[in-house]
Amino acid sequence: MLKKVAGGLFVTGLALSLAACGGDENNASSASQGETSGEVTTLRLGHIASETDAWHLGAQKFAELVEEKTDGSVKVELYASSTLGNDRDLIEGMQLGSIDFALVAGVLSNFYEPYSILELPYLFEDTDHLEAVLYGEVGEQLQADLLENADIRGLDFWVRGPRLLTASREIQSASELSGLKIRVPEIPASIAAWEAMGATPTPMAFGEVYSSLQTGVIDAQENPLALIESNKLNEVQDYLMMTNHVYGYVQLTMSEQTYQKLSADQQAAIEEAAEEATQYENELVYELEAELLQKLKDAGMTVVEPDIASFSELATTVHAEFADESDAHRALYDSIVNAK
Repeated sequence: MLKKVAGGLFVTGLALSLAACGGDENNASSASQGETSGEVTTLRLGHIASETDAWHLGAQKFAELVEEKTDGSVKVELYASSTLGNDRDLIEGMQLGSIDFALVAGVLSNFYEPYSILELPYLFEDTDHLEAVLYGEVGEQLQADLLENADIRGLDFWVRGPRLLTASREIQSASELSGLKIRVPEIPASIAAWEAMGATPTPMAFGEVYSSLQTGVIDAQENPLALIESNKLNEVQDYLMMTNHVYGYVQLTMSEQTYQKLSADQQAAIEEAAEEATQYENELVYELEAELLQKLKDAGMTVVEPDIASFSELATTVHAEFADESDAHRALYDSIVNAK
C-alpha cells in the first residue's frame, strides 16, 4: 500500500534548475517511432508549482531517472510555475500531443468526471486512508478509466500534504465563513462543498491567486502547505487554518500520443522511473511538512486550530449529491469509504 522509501533523502545533490527552453522541435510529437542509434528524444513536463516545491524536486528526480534508464535516448525538460499553462492547458496539451507530461490533480475531473469524488472535503480520514485508495485496486482502475476516457496515461499518484484554509481574517468555525470570497480550483465538488460550508467560492486558475489576494478580489484560498509557502501566499494572507479538509494527490500523467511514439524499452523505462520518483517525492513531502509549517509561522502567519467538526458536518452534506451522479461515481465513492 505504502509508496514510502526508508532512509534519508539526498536532496542537496539534485540540480535545482534546468535550462528553460521554448517549444522544442525534438518534442515527441514529431519524433519517429522506435529508437535510432544516437537519436535523442526530448519531452516536456509542465506543472503549476514553483521550482522549490516538492513537485518540482520529484519531477527533477523523474527526469534524471528517465535519462538514466533510457541510456540518454530520452530527456525530460521541466517547466514550472505554469510556464506551459494552467492545469486545464496542460491536460488539453497532452491530449493534443503538444505537451508530453504534466503534474495535475483535481482538474482532471473536467476530463473524466468521476475524479471529482477524490476532491470531496472530509472524504479521506488521513494520509493512510488516501494511500490505501491510490495505491490499491481503486487507483489502478482510476488510471485505466482516465486512459480510456481522456487519452491521458496516468503513470502514478504522488501524495500531497492536506489542504488547509488561509484567509485575511481568523476563522474558528464554519459559521464564520459567511461572505468569505474563497478561491477554489475549477472543480464542481470543491465549489459545492465550500458553498455548503457558507463561503462564496470563486473558481480561478492557481496562477491568478496571489494577485487576486493582493488586490482583494478574493479573501481566502485553500491549498497544501507546500504551495502556500513556495508561492509566498503568507505575504498576502495573515491566517492559516488547520482544516485538513482534503487529503489529496497530484498525478504524474503522460500524453498517450507521446507514449505510443516511444519504443517498448523506452515505455518500460519511463514507467520504472515514475515508480521510483513517486517513492522519492512522497517521502520528501512527509519530511517537509513540519518544516514548511514552521517557515510560515516564522514569516508571520497566525496558525489557527479551528473546530473541524463544524466544517466537516456541512461539507459532507454534498457527498451524496456527487456520489449519486452515476453508477461509476457511487462505486468509486463506496470503494473509498470501504478502504478505511
